[in-house]
Amino acid sequence: MKWTKRSLIYCPTSENDWRNNSALQPTPILINDNIRVYAGFRDINGISRIGYVELDKSNPRNVLSVSESPVLDVGDDGMFDENGVVPTSIVKRGSDVFLYYAGYSLGKKVRFQVFTGLAISKDNGDSFQRVKKIPVTDRVENEELFRVIHSIIFVDGVWKVYYGAGNHFVEGKKKTLPVYDIRYMESADGINFPNRGIVSVPIPTGCHRVGRPYVFFEEHKFKLYYGFGSEKIPYQLAYLESVDGIKWNQKDINLPLSESGWDSQMMAYPSFMRVDNKGYLFYNGNNYGFEGFGFAELIEE
Repeated sequence: MKWTKRSLIYCPTSENDWRNNSALQPTPILINDNIRVYAGFRDINGISRIGYVELDKSNPRNVLSVSESPVLDVGDDGMFDENGVVPTSIVKRGSDVFLYYAGYSLGKKVRFQVFTGLAISKDNGDSFQRVKKIPVTDRVENEELFRVIHSIIFVDGVWKVYYGAGNHFVEGKKKTLPVYDIRYMESADGINFPNRGIVSVPIPTGCHRVGRPYVFFEEHKFKLYYGFGSEKIPYQLAYLESVDGIKWNQKDINLPLSESGWDSQMMAYPSFMRVDNKGYLFYNGNNYGFEGFGFAELIEE
């Protein structure tokens, strides 16, 4: 596997009240024959709302448009997503577009809690309406604080679901640190989910988390990009392959931090897509996406 880093694509810079900074968790899909990348744009208070950046599929550096208003705003006061929404997975189902998202709420004794919401678009991804105000993956035993779907794919008649889950924080030097791993479960309809999954990618030694598993199926195998990190080790990217989609083999990704620039300190929240036989990896850079998202191109050998 060989990659060529291309460039930073987009980062809002105090453009308006809701798109002040960051473009969290770039989540791509083909819409109207363009690459549409959904992301969480933060306001000045750090609260994220979901919008999109439209890219030329023949040259993803070329930004065609940016959503003028959120396609999904924060939830009502008191709801699980009142303090921010960030896209995690997007799937076309017939004429509808299903958007799975992380909904954040803040706590007094823990920094935050995050669960999965689901919203559906009837207008080809231009706006979304919540299926319900409560999470589709709410808290369950041993997954009381974090339970977020990051990839959902339909293979062999079943929805295979990869999600981040955990139930505690550990003390860091400056703040508490969330502890979560990657788990697997299955769903019959992609709307209702079981109360228990299995650990699929455990936390590496010396880290406190593995995050944003982006899974797809090609060449008769499952492929997974994700991020890992700790207080000492900034988020970096990794890659796995699997025959059954549950037990994984580590592969070299050969995509290190840059020597300088927007992704020199951190690489996080990856997503992958193929367009016209080209493979593109979108990801966030420094400071958890504060400096926007960019991409690398897979060079087939």
